[in-house]
Amino acid sequence: MTRIIIDGDACPVTHSVIEMTTGTGIFVIIVRSFSHFSTTIQPDHVRTIYVDSGPEAVDYKIVQITKPNDIVITQDYGLASLLLNKVTMVLHHSGRHYTNENIDTLLAQRHASAQFRRSGGRTKGPSKFTSEDQSQFKMKLAEILKDYIDEE
Repeated sequence: MTRIIIDGDACPVTHSVIEMTTGTGIFVIIVRSFSHFSTTIQPDHVRTIYVDSGPEAVDYKIVQITKPNDIVITQDYGLASLLLNKVTMVLHHSGRHYTNENIDTLLAQRHASAQFRRSGGRTKGPSKFTSEDQSQFKMKLAEILKDYIDEE
């Protein structure tokens, strides 16, 4: 069975994923730290797992619970690199797939930016997530879900 696991602390597409998987038979797991605790009642096909607020606690939990048929949504390049050969697909909230072909470049860029910041430089943060980004993600996820729903 296919599951979608969301790195949920700051994921801007969580509600879209929940909405788009309703009635599909695809289970959604949101992994969050306790510092992002919510009392929102979720649909039956959604489960939230809370972990300690320590560094990378969410990432460790996601690595621990993933299975080969899972799809993981994360903006964390390091987590994505750990999962590429473990799960069916790793997806950024922009809709971009992480692949063995692009992950090394992404990690190298992240490392170079971190070194620059440590030496006193300033870098821009990620671009603001727009409604166009949301639409792009939803189109990509709909395309992916179609393939999985047809198979099941």
